[in-house]
Amino acid sequence: MPAGLTPEAVHAALADFKDPETGRSVEAMQQVRKVDVDGDKVRVELGLTSWAAPIADETRLACERLVAERVPEAQAVEVAVVDHDRPAAQIGQIGLTAKNVIAVGSGKGGVGKSTVAASIALGLHRAGSKVGLMDADVYGPSIPHLLGVNERPTAEGKRLVPVEKNGVKVMSMGFLVPAAEAIVWRGPMLHGAITQFLRDTDWGDLDYLIIDMPPGTGDIALTLSQLLPITGAVVVCTPQDVALLDAVKAIAMFRKVKIPVLGMVENMSYFLCPDNGKRYDIFGSGGAKSKAEELGVPFLGEAPINIDIRKRGDDGETAGNFDDEATAPFFWDICRSMVRSVIEQRGDEPAMPSLPVL
Repeated sequence: MPAGLTPEAVHAALADFKDPETGRSVEAMQQVRKVDVDGDKVRVELGLTSWAAPIADETRLACERLVAERVPEAQAVEVAVVDHDRPAAQIGQIGLTAKNVIAVGSGKGGVGKSTVAASIALGLHRAGSKVGLMDADVYGPSIPHLLGVNERPTAEGKRLVPVEKNGVKVMSMGFLVPAAEAIVWRGPMLHGAITQFLRDTDWGDLDYLIIDMPPGTGDIALTLSQLLPITGAVVVCTPQDVALLDAVKAIAMFRKVKIPVLGMVENMSYFLCPDNGKRYDIFGSGGAKSKAEELGVPFLGEAPINIDIRKRGDDGETAGNFDDEATAPFFWDICRSMVRSVIEQRGDEPAMPSLPVL
């Protein structure tokens, strides 16, 4: 064993390596489970929570680079990620047990907001996180159709048990109202429905609750901001100017109600013709990225116009977007970028412990 290459030296090197979920030292949080030194080889067992699952690989690589840099005597460094259990605390006045609540909104309808919201939820679960998806688009709930769910939630005691699809816990007004029936509600009824969905649904222990917002700048964002601390919002738009004008209003709305904007997603960025492989910018391209830079918000990624994405949505098989090598990379990029944005939004200030609601 080279001089200076000891388990203590490796532990010291990891003293300021931060847990992605909390922003605190993995040493202080007792997430460095084991350090083995064999000659000039080092092996570390690093505990990460299911919250960090979408970025577990890049966290592991960053840990390996740090040890190799700070302990140059090590000729080979291997970091193995193991499970670290950390249940969610209750948050907000309704006592929801979720580590992060993410609102997915848009300034106008028809931009693929619900497809992006469903894909984020599905991607986070596929990565290994515990995820819920709440369809707050009460007037036009499309999540049940996108996921191919037509069953009703069941009741246990005074609480609703969400429908589970592809490993994601789902609640939507579309489960409770016939598809052809219109909902004509004033603001207070809308507020009551959203409150009930959050308070009276047995969501269990979640890493992420994704909320598919109604399009536009209505009062649901205000309702949510009053009920519980929203981690941040993702704004979906298409590249053309008329959609970007409305996306800017959505960002302004979230900022007005003190909900941080995690970033923008550009949907329908371009069309890649399957016949000739030529790219067509039907709605323009890059508008969301340039607007995000102008507004000082992150750009989380893009998704193209793709016939198979549309077909899967119509067939209730949105989860298949992650099985298709032509579409999966776009949605994985959006999921990981969103988690990184949550970490950056938190900044260097570690999350404070939450007190349970009694």
